Amino acid sequence: MSSRYTQQELLATVLARLCHDARSIGVGNTSPIPAAAALAVHARRKGDFTLSILGSFKFNKLFTGGIREQYDFSAKGRVDVQFFSGGQIDGQGNINLVGVDGYPRTRVRFAGSFGSALQYYTGLRTILFREEHSRRVFVPKVDFISAPGVSPEGVFRPGGPVALVTGLCVFSFDRQHARFTLQSVHPGHTVQEVMQHTGFEFDCPADVPTTPEPTTEELALLRGFARREVAEVYPNFAASAFMAEAG
Repeated sequence: MSSRYTQQELLATVLARLCHDARSIGVGNTSPIPAAAALAVHARRKGDFTLSILGSFKFNKLFTGGIREQYDFSAKGRVDVQFFSGGQIDGQGNINLVGVDGYPRTRVRFAGSFGSALQYYTGLRTILFREEHSRRVFVPKVDFISAPGVSPEGVFRPGGPVALVTGLCVFSFDRQHARFTLQSVHPGHTVQEVMQHTGFEFDCPADVPTTPEPTTEELALLRGFARREVAEVYPNFAASAFMAEAG
């Protein structure tokens, strides 16, 4: 990793670029890097969109009832961009939040599906995110489908996955073909490394670019406004994930 920025700053920058034009952004539970990314977008755009960060008082004014109201907001089609993760993710964009070996014989339990089966359908653009990039996470087929990446013809589904960001790279997702394409590889990593650590098949162009590094402006937004505000929900992350504020 560069001496100019941390891994978390790079990933937050990548996520912020993917949702720079969002009309609304929903950040769920245990999501410090997506929260920092959304706050960087908020700072750049001076708050001209709806931002909800679960667990925040300042950036959660619509959801005084907590996560149940976030589900309702999503069901109305009002969440433009959201971030999802999974204990397992496969090449069709399916996510597993239940456990390994299939329910109910799970030998490893995850946190649970919660509202993913609803929000994956109704959130207009879902950015999948998992910092760990390994074959135990990115599998040929998930052991349990908490929420499917694509749906059969005739099923009403306004939303779905558009991208997957990991500690190694960025994938785009083609909903029509239910398949990922490698878009860029982060600085210091290689296409071969991505292939070695990915359990599902994906499309790979002949020339894959390197993910652009964070600019001075992007780092200033993260180390300034985003770090101060994300500390409300994630104080330990705010204290450790950022280098000194630019300037």
